[in-house]
Amino acid sequence: MRPFDVVRQRLLAQQVWGAGAGDAGAAVRRLLAVQAQEYAYARWSVAQRCAGNGRDSATAVDHALADGTLLRTHVLRPTWHLVHRDDARWLLELSGPRVRAAMKSRDRELGIDGALLGRAKDAFADALASGTHLDRQELGAALERAGVLVRTGEKLRGSPVHGQLLGHLVLNAELDMLLVSGAPRTTTGGSVRPTYALFEDRVPPAAPVERDAALARLVLRYFSGHGPATVKDCSLWSGLTMADIRRGLAGTPAGALERREFDGHEFFLAVPDGSHAPRLPRVDLLQCYDEMVMGYTPTRGYLFNRREGAGLRLGNANLSLHPLLIDGFQAGLWRHVLGPEAATVEARPDHALDGGERRALAAAVERYGRFLHRPLELRLQDHGP
Repeated sequence: MRPFDVVRQRLLAQQVWGAGAGDAGAAVRRLLAVQAQEYAYARWSVAQRCAGNGRDSATAVDHALADGTLLRTHVLRPTWHLVHRDDARWLLELSGPRVRAAMKSRDRELGIDGALLGRAKDAFADALASGTHLDRQELGAALERAGVLVRTGEKLRGSPVHGQLLGHLVLNAELDMLLVSGAPRTTTGGSVRPTYALFEDRVPPAAPVERDAALARLVLRYFSGHGPATVKDCSLWSGLTMADIRRGLAGTPAGALERREFDGHEFFLAVPDGSHAPRLPRVDLLQCYDEMVMGYTPTRGYLFNRREGAGLRLGNANLSLHPLLIDGFQAGLWRHVLGPEAATVEARPDHALDGGERRALAAAVERYGRFLHRPLELRLQDHGP
């Protein structure tokens, strides 16, 4: 293996390269879970993995969330993820206890105990009865009407504590499989506002999955959709221990995963399906929370290893700057500036682009424009000859 083999196989496994998934639901199922605290960018991550690499617009992803095919909830780690509705129940059963443990200290600081959470859950259930979908502000108002967000006779509306307390009460209700995402609302300004619904209204019933079987399922799905990757990559991505990941590996069907050693790492991946890398040069516009970035931690550096000492490091996540890939490696940064009817992509490559790379960048911007469904201008920071 070479560094290019690692990134090439990851891009193919994740369907950034190749034929792509049939629809948004299939794209997310392939990855098992897609980090999604920044919803607008998560939509792009899903859409660019669908057949056509961008023709599946933001609206199509919204429709999958509206009809409940895709759900946005706290799972795996204490952050938002998109998951397929068929995976929501067993993933929460498996990872929910560790997410709750990670939030325990802050819950205690906010005064959340069993009695308070019970009252909040009763108020949520009443407010969302009969299939109602409410946004976070409306859920907060329901808790105020029920007296849950009142402390020593003073309402907390508008205070930082109010927002954090409401957020943690909602998160706990998600982990208890009472709440999950509802149909997104489009505001008059065109932005999308998430809502919440009752979990049982959105997630199909299913028998509990025994823990060892759930571990094997998660491990097989992760390495199939992200491999080649390591046990530690999977552990940090899933929020589970490395012992859990090894236990899951022991439970996967014989021959389902390949093991390869390279560069001091033990990699696992699904048996290659015969997909081939696209013709190079190829440019891809990833967002900074994309699974190609967040799906790996110890071995994330292969994304930046285009040539020794030349790759830009992403560093801390910056929502205005995202990795620009050339032939699978980060070779610069990009961002978009959205106007009411048009948009601009500002690209900052780390070297002067040759003719083929310029054409590949134009094709990547065209794919992004199809996703946005609006005219798109490219502003290229040229490094000159």
